[in-house]
Amino acid sequence: MANLVYKRVSTDQQSTDRQNLVLDEAGIEDPIPFEEESGTSSRLHPLQRPTFRELLKYARPGDTVHISEMFRLVRGTQHVLDVLDVLHRDRLALRIHDGAFSAMDLTARHPRTGELLSTVKFMVQTLAAAGELQRDLQRELTYDGLRAAEAKGNKGGRRPAVPAGKTDAVRTAYLEGRSIAALARDHDVSRGAIRTAVADLLPEYTAADQDAPAPELAVVLDMPGKVADFLRAAKLEPAARAALDQGVTVRRGQGYTLRVSTEPEVHRQLLDRCQPLSNAMAIPTQRKARREYANRVNALGADN
Repeated sequence: MANLVYKRVSTDQQSTDRQNLVLDEAGIEDPIPFEEESGTSSRLHPLQRPTFRELLKYARPGDTVHISEMFRLVRGTQHVLDVLDVLHRDRLALRIHDGAFSAMDLTARHPRTGELLSTVKFMVQTLAAAGELQRDLQRELTYDGLRAAEAKGNKGGRRPAVPAGKTDAVRTAYLEGRSIAALARDHDVSRGAIRTAVADLLPEYTAADQDAPAPELAVVLDMPGKVADFLRAAKLEPAARAALDQGVTVRRGQGYTLRVSTEPEVHRQLLDRCQPLSNAMAIPTQRKARREYANRVNALGADN
């Protein structure tokens, strides 16, 4: 029987040092490590994360999955219950070595029905809800801090890829005939960053058609939380990523929806990007969530 050790961090700036310390102190015998790619979001359902899916394929009945703390693996109540169902199905044990869940046998089942013990389910739901509340409060405090900073004239968001001190040099070089690709190599930035710096000098800008139709107006749609969780961990175009990041969270019982305001075309891009949630590998609640979002996006075309 193998000891499978799972690790994950949410951002590229974090490390697994703390997890390593907890797991090393646990004295796990012959550990087999499985570590998600750095920056794998906790919003992505555990059963959709590449390395955890690899772990489940590798595992055999009787093996034990080790994690430093519960929220390295799951985010909310439904994630916990979904993972416990899969571990029970595959006859795998779960060992948590730190935090509120470390003293609990989360795999305990009723001897006759085979269902998760009601006391275990209650504790899981209570502790997971408390964890979600803590993260929601942190987000609210962060938002309030950003608003206070904006009121003082400090703007948030990413810094431009081309530093302000180099923008004039980039623009001068472009006017002298230097190509966008060459400037991107010279300054070690993307071509998009160079195009942003010289946007008003580009031929398509100066030759813009004054009779061109007005751009599409933003439309507000409610995106189910499970769709938003998937998209936050996906690779998106800048406009789609911005729309998602600026969405407003609306709590719905134990779940939530994300109120997204953006152009219909961007909504269609987001819908296309979450196509994997329609596949057989997705859990039923994810497929249902994607259908709901698809109905709302497709209705935009009917209204035009």
